[in-house]
Amino acid sequence: MALAAHPDIDVVALDLYMPGLSGIETLERIHAMENHPPVVVVTGAQDSRMAVAALKAGAFDYVVKDIQGEFIFLLKAALSGAVSAMRMRRAKEAAEAEVRAARDRFEALAAERALLMREVNHRVGNSLQMIASMLTLHANAAPSSDVKEALTDATGRVLAVAQVHRRLYTSDDVQSVAVDQYLDALIEDLRRSSETNELAQLTLAAEPVAVDPDRAVAVGVIVNELVMNALKYAYPDGKGPIRVDLRASGKGRAELSVEDDGVGMAPNAQPKSTGLGQRIVRAMGEKLGVRVEIDRAHRGTRVTVSFDVRKPQAAARPAA
Repeated sequence: MALAAHPDIDVVALDLYMPGLSGIETLERIHAMENHPPVVVVTGAQDSRMAVAALKAGAFDYVVKDIQGEFIFLLKAALSGAVSAMRMRRAKEAAEAEVRAARDRFEALAAERALLMREVNHRVGNSLQMIASMLTLHANAAPSSDVKEALTDATGRVLAVAQVHRRLYTSDDVQSVAVDQYLDALIEDLRRSSETNELAQLTLAAEPVAVDPDRAVAVGVIVNELVMNALKYAYPDGKGPIRVDLRASGKGRAELSVEDDGVGMAPNAQPKSTGLGQRIVRAMGEKLGVRVEIDRAHRGTRVTVSFDVRKPQAAARPAA
């Protein structure tokens, strides 16, 4: 039995009838060993049921012996086949173990990377929130209305980016942002940052849509600019509703719209804002790979953006 456990033993030929232990008991003990060799059972012609029992107990094969000794050739073939099969089995097990180890290492690295990314997003989000707070303080203290307006606009832009990082460090997935939840938090930020409750009628209707962080930033900045534009120009005599709508339009696309019921735009007129805000909206539209369109049929102002929720793959470079 001790000899069967030796690492140099490749295969064992086992007679079912031996003094002390039976062949089946010996077979069971061999199979209880770690990295045991394969076992070929040698049995008499009248012991077919014992041979079947041995196979059920884990024997690789069996050979029926005869008086003339002609079974020796069959035994050699069975032993050779058992050795080859065991080597293939152990090679497969070793390969599978290496794959599992590599997968475990990859999962550990991915978990560590995700943790680091969350920490980075947490710190960036906090820093941006601090910048937004400082801009708000400066805006409140600014003597000039133009300066106050510029600082308020800058605050909204910073908050749009900060909210993305806040979403990422509070999520298990650092590769995507739930835009519906993101816009809900962003609009709440805009309401809180507005003076004299100017955005009390700002509402959001959003279906679940997820995009990568870069595209989420573009969506958020567009919403911020269009909402602030509506706040400045839609209702010259007071306040009115501003609606943000996000819908999944199918086939991997989503549609974003910002609308109001204000004075609208004259036919063939360009958007009222011709300054930095308009350029930012155009730049973010290019980042999404879309055009920002104005719905001329709407009685107020309605701006729509239809975009892919997945980032387009970079085109392959031609071979040199």
